[in-house]
Formats: sequence, C-alpha cells, structure tokens
Amino acid sequence: MSRIASLPLFHQIAGSQVLVLGDGPAAEPKRRLVERAGGVIVDDLPRAIDEGVRLAFIAYEDAQACEVAAINARCAGMLVNVVDRPELCDFTTPSILDRDPLLVAIGTGGASAGLAKHVRLRLERVLPETLGALARALEAARPALRMRLPDGADRRRAVDAGLREGGVLDPLDPEAHARVAQWAEGTLPESGAAARATTELILVTSPDPEDLTIRQARLLGEADLLLIHGEVPAAILARARADAARRQFRIDGGGFAAVGAAAEAGSDAQSPTMAKGGASTRPGLTVVLHWQPEAWA
Repeated sequence: MSRIASLPLFHQIAGSQVLVLGDGPAAEPKRRLVERAGGVIVDDLPRAIDEGVRLAFIAYEDAQACEVAAINARCAGMLVNVVDRPELCDFTTPSILDRDPLLVAIGTGGASAGLAKHVRLRLERVLPETLGALARALEAARPALRMRLPDGADRRRAVDAGLREGGVLDPLDPEAHARVAQWAEGTLPESGAAARATTELILVTSPDPEDLTIRQARLLGEADLLLIHGEVPAAILARARADAARRQFRIDGGGFAAVGAAAEAGSDAQSPTMAKGGASTRPGLTVVLHWQPEAWA
C-alpha cells in the first residue's frame, strides 16, 4: 500500500478552546483561522494546560521560544503546530478553498506553503461558487433518495452516476444544484443509470499512477469491485475507492472477452460471476486490473 506523508483530517473546534501563542504577522493568520472555525482563542500557556486545551498554534518570532513552548504544550497532551517549523509540528495547516460547506484543503506537509497556495488559486478559478449550494442540496435530498433507493450501495452508485463528469449533477456545472431534488426523486432520465451492472478492463502497463488516462482514473474512483490480475502496483491501487471490494483474479487468455468465461468456470470462487463478453451480473461497476508491465518496459 502506498504511503501518505500525513493523515488529512477536518477537525471540528466550534466552541472549543485553542491555544495561539505569538504576535505579529505569523500569529495573526492562525488567530483568524481558529476564529473562522468557531474556536475560542486562549493566549496563555499555563491557563491552556490547566483547562485541558488540546490544540496549539505557536508563532513566536524567537526560534528558541517556539521550541520551549512546543515541548511544554506537547508534554501537556496538546497537538502542536509551530509556524514555519515543520520539524516541530504534529500537524500542518493546509491552504483552504472555501465553498461552504464544501472545503478543499491543499497541503504539502510543510514543504511549501507557497505551492499549496498557488494550487488553491488555480482551483479557485475552476470550481464554481455554487458548489456549496450543491452540497446543501444533496444533504436535503437524502431522505428522498433513501426512500427511492433503500439499499446503501444503490444510493452510492446513483450519486456516482449523477456527480461524474457530464452527469446531471456534475460539480463543475454551476446549475447542478437546481436539479438535485428532481434527481433524488428519480424523475430525470439518468437517475436510474447507475443500477446497471458494467465491467471495464484497465490494462496497467506502468507503475506510475500519473500514466493512467483520465477515464481510467475515474473508473478506479467509482468501482464497486476490483478484480486484480497480477502484481498491480500499490500506487495504482491507491487511486481506487477505499471501500471497493478487491479480489485476486486470473485471466488465462483471450483478453477481456475471456474474463466472463473465466469467472463462470470458477477460477475465483470469491469473485462475482460475469456474463460472456465481460458484462457483470453483480450490480454496479466492476473494474478488472490487468498488470502487464512488459508493455511498459
């Protein structure tokens, strides 16, 4: 499994106390960030320790003062961020693109705040302001969608179909939020499309996930089941949905057309059966990953 440099989390601090130490241009952005998230700022370390504060931002101009405060706060059980000192940090703060309630957080693990900022600025131009309205509309539509599709897997497939590129709820379409209610009720033609069982083959020839096509990356992100033939690199598998079922699968010959015959012949007892020619009888999307590095070499 491929590793990530840090664990990205969205920490809810509304009404909670947060320690912010320091003055000047380094500390002020942290104060604004805490206030935007509804946190209550504490600026005294002994008080923060006495009152059980769990989160600390340290932004002294003096490097040694930062080190001492970080040690004391950490010994008291706080998670610590020291501005511009990633080696002293338990966590780092990302560059934030705000489409309330949707947040996009871009981090580099402290490597370059400037890079994170400029990636955010590019995304600002691409992502419409109505993304927040789309998120709120999807939240409001949950009861109607749950009534129409009681099975959780069916609901997830319907959401995938609606939100995919070109779908009726395409997030980059500024008008998508206005169609959510009809979509949830099933009155749009595309609403039932996700229930069909489909199977797709991805021939993996390179260990670099950047060599995947846009379509292949999308299929990995939407797959309900991965059938894995060969030693598919962990970096490729990391691009798939985390909750997608995964099965080892053997393709003996005949290319994609043989996948269905192999499954029906029982080559993998745990795999779902597939119709000849590759059409799965399991609801949703099955992606067959065939590792063929010789084509890359």
